[in-house]
Amino acid sequence: MAGEQSTGSARVWRNARLATLAEGLARLGVVDHGAVAARGGRIVFAGPESDMPSHFSEAAEIIDCHGRWITPGLIDCHTHLVHAGNRANEFEMRLAGASYEEVARAGGGIVSSVKSLRVASEAELVAQTLPRLDALISEGVTTVEAKSGYGLDLDNEAKSLRAARRLAELRPVTVRTTFLGAHALPPEANGDKDAYIGLVAGPMLDKIAAEGLADAVDGFCEGIAFSPEQMARVFDAARAKGLPVKLHADQLSNLGGAALAASYGALSADHLEYTDEVGAAAMAKAGTVAVILPGAYYFIRETKKPPVGLFRQHGVKMAIATDNNPGTSPLTSLLLTMNMAATLFAMTVDECIAGVTREAARALGLQAETGTLETGKWADLAIWDIESPAELVYRMGFNPLHARIWRGK
Repeated sequence: MAGEQSTGSARVWRNARLATLAEGLARLGVVDHGAVAARGGRIVFAGPESDMPSHFSEAAEIIDCHGRWITPGLIDCHTHLVHAGNRANEFEMRLAGASYEEVARAGGGIVSSVKSLRVASEAELVAQTLPRLDALISEGVTTVEAKSGYGLDLDNEAKSLRAARRLAELRPVTVRTTFLGAHALPPEANGDKDAYIGLVAGPMLDKIAAEGLADAVDGFCEGIAFSPEQMARVFDAARAKGLPVKLHADQLSNLGGAALAASYGALSADHLEYTDEVGAAAMAKAGTVAVILPGAYYFIRETKKPPVGLFRQHGVKMAIATDNNPGTSPLTSLLLTMNMAATLFAMTVDECIAGVTREAARALGLQAETGTLETGKWADLAIWDIESPAELVYRMGFNPLHARIWRGK
């Protein structure tokens, strides 16, 4: 801020209460009488209004927030947003007592969504996904991650990722794409997981990386999916391409997925219901974020909770996400996700709000760009009609968003 003289096309939001989420500050970095100024899509001031340089009072546009709260724009850091159709029939099966594994082995599960996606065009995928994205945007989401994983061959995985990229052209939102070819075994693989992983780590990743379709690489490390050794082959290939990795880990059993992800310096390990202390310690050492996904836990009626206490004990950063997907978390509300994380897993208000802002940005490798109200970061803001930040976690089915700002607009 020092030496800032020209306001240019600056916009100022004043008379606000801020939850800056700046690192190292207590209680969400609250500023009771605050202001945020932005120019060129970036924050050029965020702090006490009394400290704001006087020349900003001549900004091109000044918005009086009338005491409303401003937080960073929300970030949904784990979704399978691009998919076709739904799996309501499987929901009925689970209500009748079928387990996640039983549904998958009966021909449902991920492979069911593969069939639907393969017959959909890219345009159809975009059209079906936009309402889900709009639901997130309506709650103040400014950044969303979208995985592939329902194509399971080169053409359809690429189609999914192109559809995800297209979303960012149609809506004012940041979209980060993740290649999840190692999500499940396609029917044509005839049960040969090693051969399929060879395709994922070889020709599929080669093409997707060459076309710049993915910002990261993910996989599903589980008994019904792929082994740690198979995931290591994918991660080795991703690392050779300079792509960061993340992992669906320890959701249904403990195969050491969290420790595996940490050994590759993964951005995140996600789900983590069965993660042990070895995995938590490894994640802390590597700086790998634990992404907590209460929607899936709730929807498939899991009973094993992620070890939030262990993560706190070891200093693992925790993010929260919807895990929006057609089979196990058809959830498009990050506000409800926060409430679930608090009520089901006893996460605190501060942990929940940080989990959908600062730590979600960290889980995407975007902590230098967004997730907090700090000078130099994108002016991604959410303005709320609330009396305290706790309301964002406390309410269910209620959206107090007053305004959403993406890159200063």
